[in-house]
Amino acid sequence: MIAPLASKQSSWRKTGSPWQTCYWTALAVVFTWAIWQRFALPLTPIADPDTWGYLSPALRKLTGAEFGHSHGRNFLYPGFLYFVLRCFGDFRAIGVVQHLLGLAAGGLFLLTWRHLRVFVPASLVNPSLHNAFGLAGTAIYLLASDTIRIETQLRPEGVCAFLISISLYFAIQFVSCSFLEHRRTGTVVCGSATVLTLLLLASAKPSFWFAAIVIMVPVTTFFLRSNWGRQKIALGLGIALIASLVLWPERILSRKDEASQTFLPTMLFVIHADLIRDQMAADLQEHASLPYSTDWLERVYVALNSEIAKSETNYPGHYPSLQFDPEYLWFDPSSITTQLRREFGSNISALCDFYRFYYWRTWQRRPFRALQKVARQFSIYYYPDCPAYAAMKIWPLMDVYERAVTSLDSEEYRKIARSLPALTDFMQRTKSLAENAPATKQQPILRAALADLAVSYMSLLLLALILSAIIFWKQARWRRLRWLAALVFFGSAYNAASCLEVAIVNSLEVHRYITVQMYATLLTQFLAFWLILEFALDITKHRDTIAGDLVAPL
Repeated sequence: MIAPLASKQSSWRKTGSPWQTCYWTALAVVFTWAIWQRFALPLTPIADPDTWGYLSPALRKLTGAEFGHSHGRNFLYPGFLYFVLRCFGDFRAIGVVQHLLGLAAGGLFLLTWRHLRVFVPASLVNPSLHNAFGLAGTAIYLLASDTIRIETQLRPEGVCAFLISISLYFAIQFVSCSFLEHRRTGTVVCGSATVLTLLLLASAKPSFWFAAIVIMVPVTTFFLRSNWGRQKIALGLGIALIASLVLWPERILSRKDEASQTFLPTMLFVIHADLIRDQMAADLQEHASLPYSTDWLERVYVALNSEIAKSETNYPGHYPSLQFDPEYLWFDPSSITTQLRREFGSNISALCDFYRFYYWRTWQRRPFRALQKVARQFSIYYYPDCPAYAAMKIWPLMDVYERAVTSLDSEEYRKIARSLPALTDFMQRTKSLAENAPATKQQPILRAALADLAVSYMSLLLLALILSAIIFWKQARWRRLRWLAALVFFGSAYNAASCLEVAIVNSLEVHRYITVQMYATLLTQFLAFWLILEFALDITKHRDTIAGDLVAPL
């Protein structure tokens, strides 16, 4: 298991034939199996109640109207849908493209893992074993049911894995070029690509904005280093241009979408409704000086308290960690957000100001309870088992397509379908699959692997972080592993930042916020295992060296 450190030739003997033949054969089998699993499924993408917000801009453009925002959704994924439908005129092409992007994400996992070895040039782990780890991780990612399932969704999560994979790939390449290999042109190119891909990811799926900040840490560190003035200027100009190209169109298009103004403030209000209710009660009891009248605030408090109670009665157990249903408060036609909308009339900015006021007031006056809410959300992801790995046995597609039929059963879809045959075909195929779609099974060996990963995630991560702290504390002794330890910190921070953002603004009980993190979670867990293995091999080698020195004089 301990690799020779002397020469490239000895490394090649370790990784040459017949190992190379076995490795590439296994890789071909994994990708063939992954392709078969994806394309044996119905290619018709799966709609849900949120689909209209993503699909309607493309449908409007395809029927001669203007492309624009709907329901506060970013333009990137709707633009992707429009491009695919414009090119192919068939909704099944969306499923094909998203599956291909999922396969590309698996390929990037393998490429990223192989490149990571440059950060530990004196690795004690045999190159063959290292490559086998990468192949195992790639197989788990590509063959997991949740990975395939999310690629069938008609929502941005279907492309997020690819965006995550390519942003992490370029981020690691940037660190390598900038801090290890000192390749100036490569630094500028990879740095620009890193910023582009992370902005695309965060714009397509806003729950990754905190993760984007983590990725920007090495880019920011590059600007703080000495010298390389031309490269800093080039990268700075590239970042400014990329940010303009990605963010400016969103700013222009969102001006015509009222929901873009109300979406986030409303979400913050309903997710923290119980805390806000209690803060309102305290304000009324204390006769606090507020920008809202006491009589009006008392009416709002009574209504909010009543609607929270109704959500608990009508949808018990829907959000166990919150103990009420924020979706009911938001989307039920008679609930609190509808009542407040009537109160404020056409003054949307005043409504949003009220939502923000009480959200921030709750954090200021009840920080401990707000932090408790965040901690409960974190526990969903980290303890006891990591839910990013779903060891499901059966995925009943008929049930999924039945819900899709309900989501598509609205006058908005029917109106556009009259002038767009592709949409009519999509709706008919969805109805047909609701009656005869097959159920898919996840193989026992894969379920076992996912279950083991879920159980061991927290313990492996904690142990690796403890070892990383030791490595940075005793740098003279563990200098060889400092970059690997930094990568473990980086991966852990990336996942934690993603969870933190969701924990603050929403709930990790919404499963799509968790499944979309599987790629980064798997890569981080494999990094943690690699660090633990390197640490153990280093200690073993050190002990053998000491024992040999003691025996030699005899």
